[in-house]
Amino acid sequence: MNVFISGGCKNGKSMFAQEIARDMAREREVPLYYLATMIPGDDEDRARIRRHIGEREGWGFTTIEQGRDILDALSQEGVDSGGVFLLDSVTALLSNEMFRPDGITDFQAGNRVSQELLRFAEMTGNTVFVSDGIYSDARIFDDYTECYREALATADRALAKVCDQVVEVAYGHKYFYKGDER
Repeated sequence: MNVFISGGCKNGKSMFAQEIARDMAREREVPLYYLATMIPGDDEDRARIRRHIGEREGWGFTTIEQGRDILDALSQEGVDSGGVFLLDSVTALLSNEMFRPDGITDFQAGNRVSQELLRFAEMTGNTVFVSDGIYSDARIFDDYTECYREALATADRALAKVCDQVVEVAYGHKYFYKGDER
């Protein structure tokens, strides 16, 4: 079962996603992988990463650092594509692909990332995708930010379409838009 989880920052998405992924792996008795997509850029990012590592300690996750080229995670030695994957997050993955370290902005990254995520979902069949809902702000941003928001919305819609379950987490509450509540 592929699951798509979206919501605002610091609303409990990651913990909820970890619980779903852990339960899926236990039910099927398969390996459990955490696809860490954030490439830290500052101390706040590093603190968030430390917090997430601490939260999943002892849960049985094998962490795969994969900030770009998400399909490459499946070709790493020892990775079983039949396992359960938690990809946290689509938001960071797209940011890494779109805003390159060499300073170049890849405006085509959104389409490519969307296709790679759909392929990942198809190849694994058991992935929990986490993304940030950044669409409710009525403010008009600069062209780069607007392009990023549009690309993220495209990726999120594509995932929601192919996932068996779609959930929004808001202020700790879970809203199921597709699939049954677990």
